[in-house]
Amino acid sequence: MEDIEFGTIKIKLDEIMKKQNISINKLSYRAEMQRTQLKKYCRNEVQRLDISVLCRLCYALDCDLNDLLVYVPYEEK
Repeated sequence: MEDIEFGTIKIKLDEIMKKQNISINKLSYRAEMQRTQLKKYCRNEVQRLDISVLCRLCYALDCDLNDLLVYVPYEEK
């Protein structure tokens, strides 16, 4: 069976943080999350998205889920 690519989800946390001029320390405090976990979200190194984490981020950044995530379709090379 062939492996079919469906695309990926990009987390735009780093972009939003820069836009709002908020540090990882401040976001860590607001969202009540560890900095190491936030860094993984910033670098798009998360394998499974956690709904609770996404809710915390949206609340702490006063943004919508659509602002935080974007679907990137698969492109054949």
